Amino acid sequence: MVQQTAIEWADHTFNPWEGCQKVSPGCDHCYAEARNARFAGGVSVNFGPGAPRRRTSVANWQTPLRWQADAAAFADLTGRRQRVFCASLADVFDNAVDAQWRADLAILILKTPDLDWLLLTKRIGNAAAMLKAMFGDQVPPNVWLGATIVNQVEADRDIPKLLATPAARRFLSMEPLLGPVDLKTIRNAAEPGGPLNGLTGYQALTSAGGRGVGYYFAEDHEPVARVDWVIVGGESGRDARPMHFTWVRSLRDQCAGAGVPFLFKQWGEWAPVGASSDEEALSLALRERRGSKSFLFEGDRYGFVGKKRAGRLLDGVTHDGVPA
Repeated sequence: MVQQTAIEWADHTFNPWEGCQKVSPGCDHCYAEARNARFAGGVSVNFGPGAPRRRTSVANWQTPLRWQADAAAFADLTGRRQRVFCASLADVFDNAVDAQWRADLAILILKTPDLDWLLLTKRIGNAAAMLKAMFGDQVPPNVWLGATIVNQVEADRDIPKLLATPAARRFLSMEPLLGPVDLKTIRNAAEPGGPLNGLTGYQALTSAGGRGVGYYFAEDHEPVARVDWVIVGGESGRDARPMHFTWVRSLRDQCAGAGVPFLFKQWGEWAPVGASSDEEALSLALRERRGSKSFLFEGDRYGFVGKKRAGRLLDGVTHDGVPA
């Protein structure tokens, strides 16, 4: 349950427990559920309505303490802190999880102040109350809070909740990205005024008709919290859905315009021929991969070449932005 992770945006993964329930279109092809079934004789015993969550071993819970012991040496060697992706096989803010387990996780986080804990959730609406129960009124400075956002509906609904919740850093994991998303005009019906720019924290000035006019309060109004980091990735697995390269380019450009670090994790199984890296190489991969397929997606050709060959280049460039 603990490992040096291959995930591009973290150094370690730690799972305090395992199990979850689908709550988003992004959950449709859940890798954690499939993994749970593979290790449980074909049945996902810890996933789904009413399924019990399984707490991991005492030995597993000790491992972050060893990372803490090595944190100073790591920082001296790399010039940065270690990042821990917490609950890759679960959700910290899952209602079905025993509150005492979260309290124990809070103690572990407090005992490891030199590790940055990345708490990523699909239940951002639960995060404020549960973080308060875990830490009281002061969330520790090594807690980064992230929300999974896969489409515009989730962006409009969940980014305002993320920005309203205390955390040292706030980030978006837009994987699997299932549609175009505008982060500059978040339609937040719960707040007065115009649309919210999630990348700057400013609200748009509005006309009498209530429509954003494209610029933001910057002098007379203090910004709310902003998104500090955006991670984008396509879906992997046998039933993976494709991600259009224009969606990724748009998010890259939105982040660049706002000075927000942008990390492109992967294309997933489907690669846009000609937009990811080398059209000739991808065409060859399609020919070599037995049973491979390609199709036109919004007028552009995509090939099912596998995530390793699809890679993570966008217009020939690797994007590894991370907050300082």
